[in-house]
Amino acid sequence: MAEWWKSSVVYQIYPRSFSDSDGDGIGDLRGIIERLDHLDELGVDVVWLSPIYRSPQDDNGYDISDYTDVDPLFGTLEDLDELIQALHGRGMKLVMDLVVNHTSDEHPWFIESRDPDSAKRDWYFWRPPREGVEPGTPGAEPTNWGSYFMGPAWEYDPASGEYFLHLFSRKQPDLNWENPEVRQAVYAMMNWWVDRGVDGFRMDVINLISKTLPLADGEPSPGLGGLCYDPATVVNGPRLEEFLKEMNAAVGIGERQLFTVGEMLMVDVEHARRYTAADAGELGMVFTFEHVTLDQQPGLSKFDLKPLHLPDLKANLAQWQEGLADEGWNSLYWNNHDQPRIVSRFGDDSEQYRVTSAKTLGTVLHLLRGTPYVYQGEEIGMTNAGYTDIEQYADIESVNYYALATSAGLPVPEVLNGLAVKSRDNARTPVQWDASPGAGFSTGVPWLPVNPNHRSINAAAARADAGSVFHHYRRLIELRHRLEIVREGRFALLEPDHEQLFAYTRSLEGRTLLVLANLSGQAVDVPAGLSVPPDAELLLGTHAEPEPGVLAPWESRVLLG
Repeated sequence: MAEWWKSSVVYQIYPRSFSDSDGDGIGDLRGIIERLDHLDELGVDVVWLSPIYRSPQDDNGYDISDYTDVDPLFGTLEDLDELIQALHGRGMKLVMDLVVNHTSDEHPWFIESRDPDSAKRDWYFWRPPREGVEPGTPGAEPTNWGSYFMGPAWEYDPASGEYFLHLFSRKQPDLNWENPEVRQAVYAMMNWWVDRGVDGFRMDVINLISKTLPLADGEPSPGLGGLCYDPATVVNGPRLEEFLKEMNAAVGIGERQLFTVGEMLMVDVEHARRYTAADAGELGMVFTFEHVTLDQQPGLSKFDLKPLHLPDLKANLAQWQEGLADEGWNSLYWNNHDQPRIVSRFGDDSEQYRVTSAKTLGTVLHLLRGTPYVYQGEEIGMTNAGYTDIEQYADIESVNYYALATSAGLPVPEVLNGLAVKSRDNARTPVQWDASPGAGFSTGVPWLPVNPNHRSINAAAARADAGSVFHHYRRLIELRHRLEIVREGRFALLEPDHEQLFAYTRSLEGRTLLVLANLSGQAVDVPAGLSVPPDAELLLGTHAEPEPGVLAPWESRVLLG
């Protein structure tokens, strides 16, 4: 059982978009229970459930008002207990989203903290206005920090005459982890969930919990109203590792063999090695963001696009593979609830190449060393939403960015193009279960419109087609379960400068696994130095009749020799 997650594959469920059992247009826990056959057939080991706690839903559940109850939108605690039992009965585990950098402003802790005389005033970051500036006016904020959701990271509270810090929405005030009472309350909540049967936690923006004190101005970001949007002002603070070790001990994460993964902004290989080292007592693995920032202009918003340069992607993934080869552990992902659909982003979602590019991107990722994550719909090759008007967007980040960018004079077509490629709504359209009008997601009106392409791209069609993306992912998961070389083999990148070919080997005990992948829409000759041994076994490929020495557009092959 030691470090069981190293041989596991995780499936992320974003509940409001997964499956709706009661026709209200919002996915729920009973909808998940009804779809477990799909996950069972796919072969995943762990389900990571995005927040289902009580919440005003300002940020789709990442603004929590009660950590120990289920929001009625999604069902009841009894429904969750049934889901845990059903997963465990199928040999799967459940990981909950842990959102403890901030709460909702409707959480009882924050409501109490609004009183300056409250014992909980110091549970959040309350600060007086800047000296000499009228409170509540622009520039009076205690620091010049910008929120990740755009605009100032401080909100004025006229009743108390002070500001509170919110690195995300103004309805998501940051908890003050410097206060030991805050930390003990969080640990008690985590223990409550583990005692209920939860097998671990995905920790939302966990490397923001330690702030450098005193809170101070940062360098203003160019063209963004004098605000500092540099995450370096708030990430990887001085007490982060202390807090993680304390959490680990208080919850018994090591002794109870709990799954932990930390979502971490601006974390590099060295940070990750420290946080995930076997003797660190901190985290099982981290989510890095480096590889999903390679298609944006350096130093600018994620919506400021640039074409992906394949050698950059290969170099980054190789750096993480090599850097965590002997100490620490990788998390492997293309998609999640905050990232657009990979087949539309780094692949080709045209009718001609959607299936093969989705398969090949899956191959490249899943045969690396680490724990792979599959985000709902990825396994059937779901695509971006294709929105063309700001009125179609629901995501708070996207709506706020549009308002800020257009008011700053950026051309509307340019702003909309950035959103069409990178908005979080791309990941949040309902899962396409079948070709019916509601895509099998709901009998009511979905909270976010179903992608019209569900008539051809859906789970029912994919499961019935032996050559589908779904069955390719199923075979990739089987390879990880079956072959130690996939789990533990050493990684070596081949042809690092090639602009179409992604090739690497995994080596273990005299055997070599070779991955060849053409990440382009043009055929490519396999370099002579990568000739495949004649006795090598083709374990998996995207094309039924591969041509020796040549990879067709978006073709990939996995060989074992």
